[in-house]
Amino acid sequence: MKKILFKRGAVVSSRGIKHADVLVAGDRIIAVGRHIKEDAEIIDVTGKLLFPGFIDAHTHFDLEVSDTVTADRFDTGTKSAIAGGVTTVVDFATQNKGETLSDALNNWHIKAFANSSCDYAFHMAISDWREDVKEELSAMHEQGVTSFKLYMTYPAMMLNDKEIFDVLTELKRLGCIAGCHCENAGIIDGLRERYAAGGMLSPLYHPQSRPSPCEAEAVDRFLRIAEAVDCPVIVVHLSSQEGLEEIRRARKRGAKVFVETCPQYLLLEDSVYDNDFDESAKYVCSPPIRKHSDRKALWRALKDGEIQTVSTDHCSFTKEQKRAGEYDFRLIPNGMPGVETRPILLYTYGVKKKRISLAQMCALLSENPAKLYGMYPKKGVIKAGADADIVVFDPHAHSVISAATQHSACGYTPYEGVKVCGEIENVYLRGELVYRDGVIVKERFGRYVSRGKPEL
Repeated sequence: MKKILFKRGAVVSSRGIKHADVLVAGDRIIAVGRHIKEDAEIIDVTGKLLFPGFIDAHTHFDLEVSDTVTADRFDTGTKSAIAGGVTTVVDFATQNKGETLSDALNNWHIKAFANSSCDYAFHMAISDWREDVKEELSAMHEQGVTSFKLYMTYPAMMLNDKEIFDVLTELKRLGCIAGCHCENAGIIDGLRERYAAGGMLSPLYHPQSRPSPCEAEAVDRFLRIAEAVDCPVIVVHLSSQEGLEEIRRARKRGAKVFVETCPQYLLLEDSVYDNDFDESAKYVCSPPIRKHSDRKALWRALKDGEIQTVSTDHCSFTKEQKRAGEYDFRLIPNGMPGVETRPILLYTYGVKKKRISLAQMCALLSENPAKLYGMYPKKGVIKAGADADIVVFDPHAHSVISAATQHSACGYTPYEGVKVCGEIENVYLRGELVYRDGVIVKERFGRYVSRGKPEL
């Protein structure tokens, strides 16, 4: 069995940094400690940080939406992930109206199998709640799908309050968990109609049609429903201070709620919509980019441990696809790329600016999502028995983000020209070197991850 010994590195965990050697045999880590001696391939990582493989628990690859399909399928999307140090993604198997959950899961297995360059798991997005769908939940659990997605907006996917209550009731019985896209569909529809009637159809009106109170109301309503069921839930891609305040109120009442945010809500502001169409359309995502005060509040919440994970909501479209809404912002496919840049951005603007610690970065990007989504301790940590998913990170490097070096098929990055600190040097997936010095050296090595119950 092939053995690899990483010597003289700094192993990062949610508890801090430990200078240690890491011994890998086959696809597993078998020892972590000082001065390990073993007949193995020696890799000198002096001066480097060793992170457990990052987990992006919110991606949308090969998703049909807005009469098109995301630019990144599982082949390009997972290459982009690996280049960003992401060794596992949790994508959304999405049930279309009229389908069974088994249909949806099978569809996503076909999309991902033999195409994925990183390991992958699936949340199940429930769009059509019926009695036969209810009866399928146990089968989903048996197949390793233990987290689910609910929508409070988008006509093709949204559930009403009674349906959300019923889904949460069943998931509580199974020990599973649901995340929710929280926006008030009625407010959005009303504002979009108002702006359209006034001829206000540029991307500038996208954020104005989905204001912060729209998120805050839906967050409060979702958490009230969860309280009535008495079950833990997740608010995904939190974007606003108002939404955060509703979460704080719910926690004071005793609600158990976990929170995810994304780099775009930490780093960008709504002035991105003030440009010409091609530039501003790149940032049309939902929820939209918010204001400086929202960004500041989210960073503080990260530092204080109020937010548990940072994912990307990677949902990429080319500029040409975005032009479908050139004369009507309502027709612009919603989404942005991001799976490749998340760790570097969080290190540069979080760790280096002392907004969060290295240990917090590791928790947010690796350990917490592994626990929350039933993959710990197989994933999310560097310790004996875990999968040998290891990111060799050079904290001293500097570079500039450019679409020219990205692996996404969408052709642009929202962070073009941004100067960053740190560099993902090498990436190991289950003990195999898959990325080295800017080049993916092993493709389509990903496997399906069957998950257990969330570790809350």
